[in-house]
Amino acid sequence: MIVQSSNNRAAWRSRLRIAAPLAAAALTGALVAAAPASGAVGHGFGHPSQPWFLPGNLVVSGSDYVGTASLFTPGVTELPPGCVGSACTPAVADGTYPGVFNNDASDGSFGITSPIFLDQITPDGHLINTLHAPDGTGPGGSSANKIVTSFSSKSELALNLSTNGQDITFAGYDAVPNSVDTSNANTPGDIDPTNPVGPDYYRVVAEVNRWGHFHYTVTNAYSGDNGRAAFLNNSDGSNVLYTAGNAGNGSTPEPVGIILGAGAQIMTPQYTSENSQIAAGVGQPTPVGSFNITQVGDKADKIGKDTNFRGLTVYNNVVYYTKGSGGNGINTVYFIDTTGKACPDGVGLPQPGAALPTSPIAISDPTDLQTLGVQPYNMCILQGFPTTLAKSASEDAFPFGLWFANPDTLYVADEGNGTNTYDTTTGTYSAAAAQTTAGLQKWVFNGTQWNLAYTLTAGLNLGQPYTVPGYPTGINSGTGLPWSPATDGLRNLTGRVNPNGTVTIWAITSTVSGGGDQGADPNKLVEVTDPLSATSPASWEHFVTVRTAGFGQVLRGVAFTPGTRISS
Repeated sequence: MIVQSSNNRAAWRSRLRIAAPLAAAALTGALVAAAPASGAVGHGFGHPSQPWFLPGNLVVSGSDYVGTASLFTPGVTELPPGCVGSACTPAVADGTYPGVFNNDASDGSFGITSPIFLDQITPDGHLINTLHAPDGTGPGGSSANKIVTSFSSKSELALNLSTNGQDITFAGYDAVPNSVDTSNANTPGDIDPTNPVGPDYYRVVAEVNRWGHFHYTVTNAYSGDNGRAAFLNNSDGSNVLYTAGNAGNGSTPEPVGIILGAGAQIMTPQYTSENSQIAAGVGQPTPVGSFNITQVGDKADKIGKDTNFRGLTVYNNVVYYTKGSGGNGINTVYFIDTTGKACPDGVGLPQPGAALPTSPIAISDPTDLQTLGVQPYNMCILQGFPTTLAKSASEDAFPFGLWFANPDTLYVADEGNGTNTYDTTTGTYSAAAAQTTAGLQKWVFNGTQWNLAYTLTAGLNLGQPYTVPGYPTGINSGTGLPWSPATDGLRNLTGRVNPNGTVTIWAITSTVSGGGDQGADPNKLVEVTDPLSATSPASWEHFVTVRTAGFGQVLRGVAFTPGTRISS
């Protein structure tokens, strides 16, 4: 096992000349990498006629903060951008990382966009090469195609391998680095006039293939919030994208376009430039899934927020989603029912012969959108998973990524409750350390329903602060809490079934800290191996750190490389 206790970008690049050839040689006898698409910057070695991504490796998504002090002048710069009069609050910090995120105190929608990188690593942590998504800047930069992420938006940049195993997808914004509050801005086609954030930005879904070539699909979905995950169904003649996210950053009731653009969406991949798509006109969002808590007998809450989805996967011709945040709806695992028979009472199991959706919901009555949401409701809570309302005092579920090892075994990443209560006596984030369901949950199907077998946390060191070279220690004066982050749980994940009857799972950690925005904390990529048939944790199994983000860096998603054959 190669354990990366820290990961300064410069340090990784300095090791590239050695790590890249050796890591690839172990798999293919030689490192081969394609020249990236126009506008992308690739760091690697190889022949342009060979693929960029090698089967059997992992891809890790992340971002580097590129802001400078001059972005904000404390006491002078008014936030949020475009504010007027009493809606404005002066910035409390300049643009220097990580103190810049203390500006959350002035602006509840605060965020800064940053470039996206895709690191190809071997499963034991050797860096092979880095592919940078085009962001409209730098030599060869083009405004025709660009995609960035919001640096501190912890729910973004999930990676998913397509149904045919040849493409990776992720979601971001049609913006350039250092754009402010983009993750809560409206999209140009769906404006909520009560949203305090401006200007507006389209959301973008990116596909990248084994050659390192990008394609982009522009959408008006997720206005007022963010797209979080995308999954390309490109098998058996299909060619559609499923996406997960949230919408809305204004008053209630939300405009119809905001409601339409929330939650589970479906769209057709585009292969022209972003500018061409915008010039031709970007249409209204097209929901593929809809859930309302009235389906399980609860009183309706804020329309559109029951589908505040985070995780997304496709397994055995069924699309699954997770909801793990917000004060509305139910934090649990859902699936889209294409048969109309799975869940008459809002809870059920996928039906035999179910097919993946290829078209959006045929909305029964558009005039009811602001009172009943998108109808017909066609999503179910997976039988056995929580049905407790998110606003309940007893609610303790924060599911994020999910991965099926087989039809009867499902691993769910729980990111934790995000509570940064700190105990000066023990030197720990006590609420995080006390959690019992945060980490990697193993769910087993008994033929009738899914049951939680156990939760793996050994080695995660929940609530225990760690240090990162260059990152501040001591107390953040803006929050009165320690700068040092601690692991709170897990977010995105992927896995592999091994020939010896175990599974190995790689996951991205979530954090708690005294930083101005916990999403900006340097986090980790971790790995654990679990006996597939086990009903309780093995004494020897524990998480190991494969990589730790460096100063000014965050890790977000993990998936296998295009072309990888995964047994499951």
